[in-house]
Amino acid sequence: MAQIGTQGRYFEEFQVGDEIKSLARTITEADISAFAALSGDYNPLHTDAEFAKDTPFGQRIAHGLLGLSLASGLAARTGFIDGTAKAFTSLSWRFKAPIFIGDTIHLKAVVSRTRSMSSLGGGIVYLDVSVLNQREETVQQGEWSLIISSRPA
Repeated sequence: MAQIGTQGRYFEEFQVGDEIKSLARTITEADISAFAALSGDYNPLHTDAEFAKDTPFGQRIAHGLLGLSLASGLAARTGFIDGTAKAFTSLSWRFKAPIFIGDTIHLKAVVSRTRSMSSLGGGIVYLDVSVLNQREETVQQGEWSLIISSRPA
């Protein structure tokens, strides 16, 4: 019997090489302001247009952790782990290029490996994740690992 509300893939349904792409989302000034308020990070690189003009970027940029947070949300919106993810266990992450106000980002995740863990009721799925902008440039990337439920008997 399937779990009520489960739409995501079960552990057994993940295959190395599977690719998941998200919808896109445009970064706004309101996103940056809200993240600054939530995180307490009011670094002028993110919040002061005059200050940011004199930086190597020439303008304000989104917080790196805002990009990572939005990547998590974009992954969730795809539904591929909805109701089957038990835990997010680790990540390694690189901030490769700035995300500017007005950039439109999306996520690409590729299954790099899986590890069955019957003691966990499923296994670990490792994803190579990239956040790309509207020009298909990688702005952030890394590896995520999640515990995913097995299909119910």
